[in-house]
Amino acid sequence: MDQNLTERFWEIDLLRGIAIVMMIVFHVMYDLDFFGAALLNVQSGFWFYFARATATIFLLLVGISLTLSFSRATQTQGTGKKLYQKYLKRGSTIFAWGLVITVLTWVFLREGFVVWGILHLIGISIILAYPLLKFRYWNLLLGLSFMALGLFLKNVSVGFPWLLWLGLTPNNFYSLDYFPILPWFGVVLIGLFIGNLLYPEYTRNFTLRDLSQVKGIRLLSFLGKHSLLIYLVHQPILITVLYLLNLVSIGALGFL
Repeated sequence: MDQNLTERFWEIDLLRGIAIVMMIVFHVMYDLDFFGAALLNVQSGFWFYFARATATIFLLLVGISLTLSFSRATQTQGTGKKLYQKYLKRGSTIFAWGLVITVLTWVFLREGFVVWGILHLIGISIILAYPLLKFRYWNLLLGLSFMALGLFLKNVSVGFPWLLWLGLTPNNFYSLDYFPILPWFGVVLIGLFIGNLLYPEYTRNFTLRDLSQVKGIRLLSFLGKHSLLIYLVHQPILITVLYLLNLVSIGALGFL
């Protein structure tokens, strides 16, 4: 089934919207635990794997979306230096937002500040993935290899922090948000494989009933279309709400 090059694949926005909701749910739980409002274990067990599942969905969709963007661009603009500069600019912009998160968490939190979080990873992945956007099964092989190597490095520690971006960490390293290239770039590469398999030449390679106008799906798709903005603003909003609720509860106790 052909897809107009100006249209979006609603199921991609839907999945990204679901991941956004999952991210917000996890961060509500994390903030409640962090500020002592509830005793929750978010470092292991259900919530740990819930967070990892959320990140995996996001990163798979990064890879899929890159193949869609590349297919559309090559059909309308061709290839070459100008197209690479587009991805370089896009990746650098997202990476820069990651650096903003680094500065803000260092200023306000210090302990556990974000050295190399998911925005850093997505930004650099967009740049690194460009030469691989045309491949299918090679990306599957590379992706699985990156993930296997990353799992191996997880058990290796070093005495310096300079390879945190790669996946080598010092003893007792802790960060609120840590997504090194190994293994997580491997997930993006598997997303490239899935994108080229299911959406060759910006065409859906399978039949799917159009549910894009269903109310709940429209809402989730809207969230998916604005995922970066929501990612950047949701934590300050959540923290503000929790702070105000805490003030209200203290006032209520004082009144009693």
